[in-house]
Amino acid sequence: MNIHKLKVAIVCDWLTTPGGAEKIILALHKLFPNAPIFTTIYDSERNPDFNNAKVITSGINNLPFAKKKHQLYLSLMPGAVEKFNLDDFDLVISSSHSCAKGIITKPDTLHISYCHSPMRYAWENSVNYIKKYDINPFIKWIAPWFIHKIRLWDRLSADRVDSFIANSHYVQNRIYKYYRKPSTVIHPFITSEYYDYSPAKKDYFLAVGRLTQYKQFDLLIDTFNKNGLKLKIIGTGASENRLKAKANANIEFLGYVSDDDLRNYYKFASALIFPQLEDFGIIPIEAMAMGCPVIAFGKGGAIETVQNENNGVFFKEQTVEQLQKAIDKHLKKKYKYSEISKHASNFSEERFQKELIAFIEKKWDKFTNK
Repeated sequence: MNIHKLKVAIVCDWLTTPGGAEKIILALHKLFPNAPIFTTIYDSERNPDFNNAKVITSGINNLPFAKKKHQLYLSLMPGAVEKFNLDDFDLVISSSHSCAKGIITKPDTLHISYCHSPMRYAWENSVNYIKKYDINPFIKWIAPWFIHKIRLWDRLSADRVDSFIANSHYVQNRIYKYYRKPSTVIHPFITSEYYDYSPAKKDYFLAVGRLTQYKQFDLLIDTFNKNGLKLKIIGTGASENRLKAKANANIEFLGYVSDDDLRNYYKFASALIFPQLEDFGIIPIEAMAMGCPVIAFGKGGAIETVQNENNGVFFKEQTVEQLQKAIDKHLKKKYKYSEISKHASNFSEERFQKELIAFIEKKWDKFTNK
């Protein structure tokens, strides 16, 4: 069966700020350019790559501040995705770390869900997840009252998925833990614009990501305030002003930078610091593709991409002392930068597309011959 002859729809949680999940949606759009994209909220200005796509939004998209503060409406999203009418489609692919997998499809529609993570704020992080965000105190106060109901909905809606894809083995284990569902791992990818390296490293360390407490930028600030080494931080977010206020002069905030500039910062950095626990984490792969070693917290998706003592160094605990030990170890190492860049080629877009198409074809054949 040629799956490109099927009527396909793509569903995602929201399209607000570009990130790793949005790159998966873009890859799906490239594979199925005629497939409409259903999502709760869409900010076209910040996601210009989807300007030629047919994007269908929920009513949440028209609510105040939705495009800037989607967290305000998390409790409305389960009901919003259930209202999408997907009756006309043979195959629906959801890309989900929140509610997208909860869509309702007909019995003769195959629903495959690419799961970036079971709802982070509903399960093991439910006690601390909201607390770690710099958001309105009133929202922090009322959020726990909604988490229980969202958790129940999340578990029940997992039964609507015919086949799960996990973006890492770490997420695969969490899918089984919370949903009791098997899944197949297909790692995300980086685009072909990457892959370069230089042995002419400069004396700065680099951190990249959204500036939220969850990303552990406070740990970086505390560590580099103490050691005095140069740290460049790329990204914006809710914690930005607070982080700037506590940072010493050796720490530079660059805000948003272009893709070309980002690649150059990777290329000449002494190392990327990746201190958070991530389900997968595309940033370390981008850095390695540019020949940049990675100092990473040794749990979660990082252990599936970074090779300890080869193209990076792990630290075991998210403390200043443990991170500093990893930095000291890194400074003593001699890396083969060409090998670091070569390792990242295991996470190419071509590999992703090939594995995804093979998975869909296999599941479609099984689904139609059951």
